[in-house]
Amino acid sequence: MRWWDIDPVLELEKDLFPEDTWSRGMFWSELAHSRGAGATRCYLVAEDENGRIAGYAGLAASGDQGDVQTIAVARGLQGTGLGGRLLAELLRAATSFECHEVLLECRVDNVRAQKLYERFGFEPIGFRRGYYQPGNVDALVMRLTTASDGGSAAGASSDSEQGTEING
Repeated sequence: MRWWDIDPVLELEKDLFPEDTWSRGMFWSELAHSRGAGATRCYLVAEDENGRIAGYAGLAASGDQGDVQTIAVARGLQGTGLGGRLLAELLRAATSFECHEVLLECRVDNVRAQKLYERFGFEPIGFRRGYYQPGNVDALVMRLTTASDGGSAAGASSDSEQGTEING
């Protein structure tokens, strides 16, 4: 993701997450940490065959821990495997950042996302009560740890998906 992607990403963000939409400033702040030798973030966009934003995802790294900040897929493309491809790319980034575990929060009512994360080896570890505001929806906290033999965080394969290109 680059600065010129922020406005189309915000349009998708508002459609998918109307109650807890990120601001332009939040995306700018994250992107400020995504380039150069000291980068601690990885943000990606997926574009459809017409160059429109079809999805996006972000990861923050700190020490040996990664945190999936966001994954979003346009409504018409949900269930096509794009979310899996975005997650696989984030996990590759986590490996590059030398993360030994990756955490994420997921709405307790988002069963589709929970199943995706479970397919990649994430396991539930707890809840954050009232995490998503203003709706007061609980978050399920999930974790993926690497194999003790030095395996990478990107150990799971993604679903196949056609018609989109993922760009960092």
